[in-house]
Parts: sequence; structure tokens; C-alpha cells
Amino acid sequence: MPCEAKPRFVVLYGSQKGQAESIAEGIADEAEEHGLVAELSCLNQNEKYNLEKEKAPVVFIVSTTGDGEPPDNALQFVKSIKKKTPDHYKHLCYALLALGDTNYANFCNCGKTIERSLQEHGAKQFYATGYADDGVGLEVVLDPWIEGLWKAINGALSKMASDRTDYSNAGPGDSIQQTPDSSIPDVQLNLLRITDQKDCGPTGASVSKCATAASASAVSDLRPAVFPSQPLGTASVSAAVPHVTLAASLTHSLPPLSESSLNVPALPPPYLDVTLKEADTVQQIVGPSNKETLHEVPISRALQLTRGDSVKTSLLLELDLSAHPNLTYQPGDSFDVFCPNKDSEVEEMLHRVGLYEQRNHSVHISLRKDTKKKGAQVPAHVPPNISLLYLLTWCLEIKSVPKKAFVRALVEHTEGGVQRRRLQELCSKQGSADYNLHVRDQSLCLMELLSAFTSCSPPLSLLIEHLPKLQPRPYSAASSWLRYPGRLHFVFNVVEFPACIARPAGRRGLCTGWLFDLVHPVPVFPEKAAWPQIHVSLRPNSLFRPPSDQSVPFIMIGPGTGVAPFIGFLQQRAGGERRPTSTKMSLLQAVCRSEESRPGC
Repeated sequence: MPCEAKPRFVVLYGSQKGQAESIAEGIADEAEEHGLVAELSCLNQNEKYNLEKEKAPVVFIVSTTGDGEPPDNALQFVKSIKKKTPDHYKHLCYALLALGDTNYANFCNCGKTIERSLQEHGAKQFYATGYADDGVGLEVVLDPWIEGLWKAINGALSKMASDRTDYSNAGPGDSIQQTPDSSIPDVQLNLLRITDQKDCGPTGASVSKCATAASASAVSDLRPAVFPSQPLGTASVSAAVPHVTLAASLTHSLPPLSESSLNVPALPPPYLDVTLKEADTVQQIVGPSNKETLHEVPISRALQLTRGDSVKTSLLLELDLSAHPNLTYQPGDSFDVFCPNKDSEVEEMLHRVGLYEQRNHSVHISLRKDTKKKGAQVPAHVPPNISLLYLLTWCLEIKSVPKKAFVRALVEHTEGGVQRRRLQELCSKQGSADYNLHVRDQSLCLMELLSAFTSCSPPLSLLIEHLPKLQPRPYSAASSWLRYPGRLHFVFNVVEFPACIARPAGRRGLCTGWLFDLVHPVPVFPEKAAWPQIHVSLRPNSLFRPPSDQSVPFIMIGPGTGVAPFIGFLQQRAGGERRPTSTKMSLLQAVCRSEESRPGC
């Protein structure tokens, strides 16, 4: 007798930097544990899904980029669904998780746009939309939203099956009575800052307890159902920790967490085989691998805009675009700067994973034949025939904060009982507050985490599977071509991550620290031959422009990333006229003061 097919649903994602894609993959991987089959596709893979005829529940996971714009791989989908007729998607049953950051304008705008279009064209929602805020911590909304998703999908599938049965049993003169679906949970999604605690005492222990309570409060309204806990090791850490420990830390917890049974997420299935081979034919690439689509331009001037006693160090850099006649910009445009990981940090990582002697070996990556990961593929951002040194310098974001799925995978490569238990806590549902407090809020990177958990020895394949692509950093143009023909100005603060227990010396942001080192000390470079070169690409923004009519007055309101682009707006309005230096400097110093609150690195 043939086995009955598992119920199916569809997962579609739109992702700019891989975060939404990773979440979608996690949902697809977890589906099997719930007796379901998930069909995973990117929104630009039109050949893999068909919403016009889809009868199964559809789950959208989408992020927002730029000024509220869709990710590149979701842009055509967003454009196409806006053009549909009113009842085009009346057959569709969907749920949506939107990712965004309230530090920027148009929070979760892509998700809101897709949802609005779906509803306008008749689609029905089977589960409340989640709006996950990276400015607070995606996990605050993400974890309980996914926890409740499974009951909602099963409820939607049951209702669909029931509706089909009722329809098939109805006689010619019968009508189907539409009733509300009581199985679909009513979910209220709230945002909470872990720091918004009340009645917290002054000690670290009190802060930890309040943070845990705050996390529990944050998710209490997010749970459509209560699921039984699944103990995953109940050994208490307290027996191994000296009694003088008064506060929880990155490596040690306190009761009740240290004595609790844990809901540890499923282990992300490994999917890559990685080997290193000694070879003389390894390409000695210098710079980003996609150089054919970039422009290599010199920094022709550097100016420090803040004094030594300022809270932050702010710089103005001028790029010489004269050798690139096609590289023209308008005020409101931005551009990407492609920077490498710091040499010393790459070497430190190589030593930590025991591969420093193999740094010039070629990296060979293939898919594991036995992998259970849905849609597994070799990362497109890793070129073939490259050295291990190049991989860690130009391909992987080694300074990114490890996601919970990465922490979960690290558990399997940790020997110490206390350290293994603590990593389990940090990736568990019960340890969400500790993860936020000691990992995310501290912006700890993988190397800092490995320095704290000395018995953890991850293989290279795990790093390639979980470290995201090294992304370029966007900056706003802070000048006008009319004022500075062939020149582009931009202003930035040198991002400083303060010292903490896991980072005794502190560190600088990746790109701002790299740019600072390129021009430090900051003279006006005397000879063109000495100008540092950087790789950039232009990011036009036709929706963010000053009025073309010079007589029209306009009010400039900070767009969420600082007021640097408005310097270009003012220069554009003034045309080719050069203002006195003192006026120009006051404008730039105003930019620096406003930029001090700008997030990013």
C-alpha cells in the first residue's frame, strides 16, 4: 500500500543580504519535523512556483532595502502583482513575515507593499503578519512567529481540505456556507526593546532576570499555542561555576536559566563538503572578485571634520572620478564601497581554526550527497579556484554577529560540558534574553565568540555555510557634480565598538575602520601616484532628488541615514557657485553632528 503524501506548503523569499533567505531555509528545513513538505523558492525563480494556480498555503519571507525598496530578487515580483485584477488571487491563502529596521525610514515597506497588493487582489491571510525589527532584535518577533506558524499552517490545510470536501459533497442546488475559521489564531505582534525594563535592580543578576522577564513578556502575546517543552540536557552549570559569580555573562548563566530544561532549535543540516588542496594554479586575485562591474577610483582628498575631543571621529573623503566619464551621479544617489576584512583579523581566524599553514591552499566546495537541506547549493559568492586567504578576506563577512542557527551548529563542535551547555542556552528559546544581552547587543563576531568558548572548534565548512556574504557598504553622495565636476564627496563616522569582556580592546567598524586606515594620518595627498584606490559602484535613486525647478522651495527632513545627502541638494540649488570656506565647513560640521546617531559600520 503506497505511503500517503505529506501535506505541502510553499515558502517564497526576497532577500538582499541573505537574512530573509536564511530564515526561509530554516522554515523549510524544520517543516519535515512537523510532518509537512515545504517547497522553497526565491521570488525571482518564476519557473519554480505558480501563484496563479497555487492551492496550498504560501509563506512569504521578505526584507526591505534602501529607502523602503524591495530586494533585487523581489523587485520584478512586486511590480508584477501590482498590475493584477481585483480577484486575481482570491484562491490564494498566505502568511507573511517582513524584516526591517526602525532605524531607517519606511520600516518593512516591501512586506507591507506585498501584503497590500495581495489583499487588494483577493488573497486571504491564514496567519497574522510578523514585523521583525533588526533595530531591536529580529528574534523578539521571529522566534514566536515561527513557533506559531506550524499550528496555523495545519489549521489552514485542514480548512482547505474541509472546504474541498464540502464542495464536492454539495448538490447542484446547494450553496456552501462560509464560516469564520476558528482554527486560525489571533496573534498580536508587539515590539519590545530588551532595555525597556522596569524595577530592575543595580546588579548584573537583576538585569539578567529583568531581561529574561522582558523577553517572556514580549512573546506572551505572540504565541498562538503553548507547545510542550522538549528537555535537551538539564545539567546545571552552577555546580561548575564558582559561588562568587554574581552576574550572568557570555560564558556563564544563573538560575533559573542554568537549571532549566531547554527548547533548543533543530540542528541546521550541513550541506557542504570542503577540501583544501595544495596547488600552484590558485588564482592570486587582488580586490573583489566582481571587479569587472566596479570602478577603481582614487581618494584625492581627506579631511577630518571633528576635533580630537569629539565623541566620534568624522571624515570627509573626496573621490576622483575624472578617469570614469560614465560614472556620474546626482544629489540623492548613493554608492557602494567594497572593502576587505582586516588582514590581522583574517590571520587570527586562520590560527583559531587551525588552518594558517594552509592559507594559500585552494578551496574546493561541493554539495554533500546526503544533505537534507532544502534547495542546497554552493554559495554563489565564493568564486572557484581561490585560496583560503582570499575566501576569508573578500568573500565572507567574518565580523558579522552569529545568528542563533550558527550558535546552534557550534554546539556540535564544542567539547567542554559547561561551554556546550552555555551555547545551548544562548540559542534556545529560554535563553533569548541572554543571547540579545551578551551576543547581539554587544555586536560580538564569530572570532570573539570563539575566543570566549575555547573548546569550540568549528570546521571550515561550517564557516562557509553560516557566515554571510561580505557586503559592500553604502554611502550617500554629499556633493553636487555642478559644484565639483569629476569629484564625489562623502562623509562618515568611524564606527567604534566599545570594549567588553569578550572584546577587551574594542574594535572599529569594518569599512569605516578600513577607510580611516587608508588615509590616516589625514593630509591632502601631495601626489596623484600616492592616492589610495578603492572599488565603488553607483546606486542611483531616482525617488530621492531635489526639485528640478530652481524656484520651488523645499523642506529637507532627515531620511533616516543622516543629512549628508542634503549637502549635495544645497550645492545643486546653488549651481556652480562656490560658498566661502567657513560656510561650507559649518555645513559639513552640521552633518557630522547629525551623523553621530547613524547606525552601521
